[in-house]
Amino acid sequence: MADFELRHLRTMAAIAGEGTFGQAAARLGYTQSSVSQQVAALEKAVGGAVFDRPGGPKPVRITPLGEVVLAHGRELLTRAAALTDAVDRFRAGHGRIDIGTFQSVSNLILPVVIRRLLDEHPGCDIRLSDVPPEDPRIGELDLLFHDGPVDGDVERVKLFDEPYLLVTGEGAVPDGPVGVPVLDEAPLVAWPPTHHQRWLERTLARTGAQPRFVFRTTGHETILSMVRAGIGWAVLPWLALHGQDAWSDDQLAIHPLEPSPIRELSLYWPAGRTASPLGIRTREIAVDVARELAERMPAAAGADDSVRSRGTRGAGRRA
Repeated sequence: MADFELRHLRTMAAIAGEGTFGQAAARLGYTQSSVSQQVAALEKAVGGAVFDRPGGPKPVRITPLGEVVLAHGRELLTRAAALTDAVDRFRAGHGRIDIGTFQSVSNLILPVVIRRLLDEHPGCDIRLSDVPPEDPRIGELDLLFHDGPVDGDVERVKLFDEPYLLVTGEGAVPDGPVGVPVLDEAPLVAWPPTHHQRWLERTLARTGAQPRFVFRTTGHETILSMVRAGIGWAVLPWLALHGQDAWSDDQLAIHPLEPSPIRELSLYWPAGRTASPLGIRTREIAVDVARELAERMPAAAGADDSVRSRGTRGAGRRA
């Protein structure tokens, strides 16, 4: 069977509904000769007449072959309309996006990003997943927040440099920056030896401090509670303290560390994969939210160096 076009089926359906070629032409905005040409092309494609034409003002009659063609043609037209609608919705941002994340981002950055995204695209489908920091992989994710290199062929935008800060009880040490060596043998409350905690402890050791860990527990609020109780100090990332509004707590004092442990937060996406409009818009919103947060960070955090777009390709490369 020769090829035919969807417009031929639309024309046939219009004729069947209107009863005459002339009325179908008026409905579709075609000339009557154009309608006749399209029916002729369709009949050539299917190998037989789809309408009996009595002539004059009498309505045309659909043939048995025409009944078969029309029944299946309407199914094709319905599917084509659904496809067109899906493409239009995709272009408008009503698609699905899969985002990889970790705790600090999930608590403070992603809620703002998601809220703004849903305000703009209430029909979008957002899927979130925690990605192990020990082995971050982009896989089938559209976007991945991470604070280190990511294996694979990826691109990224740097969001900001986040400092770790010292948290003590009020008046425990003089106001202002504290040198890292002061933490040597100091009592510290900390996370269990997770990926991020092991990195922090290695960083402190390289700058002259091996604290005495008096309690390890999960959860930033629990750690701050132990600092309030006076069991020890803590070294926590800026995002965690900002999320807990620790600066307004009169039982706590927060001090910059010199030199400050800093982790670089970036947003990654697969290189070479065509991004959806929704993915592109999500990246834009994430950069805006990160810029707003970076403006609140201490100058030592490298806020002036934040939110620079840099593409990186290849395993583990930093921009």
